[in-house]
Amino acid sequence: MLAEPGLYVGCGVGGGVVEHDVQLTGGVLAVGAGVASAATMNPELGAKLSGMGEHGIVNFTSQADKGKLCWTFDVPTKGITGASIRDSHGMVVAKLGSMYHAKGCAKVKANALELIEAKPASYRVWLDTKGHPGDLRGKLHAGTAEM
Repeated sequence: MLAEPGLYVGCGVGGGVVEHDVQLTGGVLAVGAGVASAATMNPELGAKLSGMGEHGIVNFTSQADKGKLCWTFDVPTKGITGASIRDSHGMVVAKLGSMYHAKGCAKVKANALELIEAKPASYRVWLDTKGHPGDLRGKLHAGTAEM
């Protein structure tokens, strides 16, 4: 089946949909992968956290070009042992340091940061305590979080 010029075709990749610009060029079908534009990237991210009867927030500043992610947590929970950003399946996408710090920065692969910036709602922040991995969790969103 031949596609009309400019037709967008979605195909599943890693649980998401990637758009391809399909163009008919001289009888040959050419497919170009869609790339997130700078307008869709969100370097300021936040999440409201809750779990086990407690609440808090975290705000992030992403510098994908440098592979750097900085954060500030505001949570009253004691005994936090670690923090991470995970995909919808619970797989770790970015570990926020080797141990928990309320404020800090970590090196994160640039391609992981670009994916997080492009679709923040596809990712969750997990705070772990000694007895409960993912004790507090929250969905990322573009912009900052407030209590």
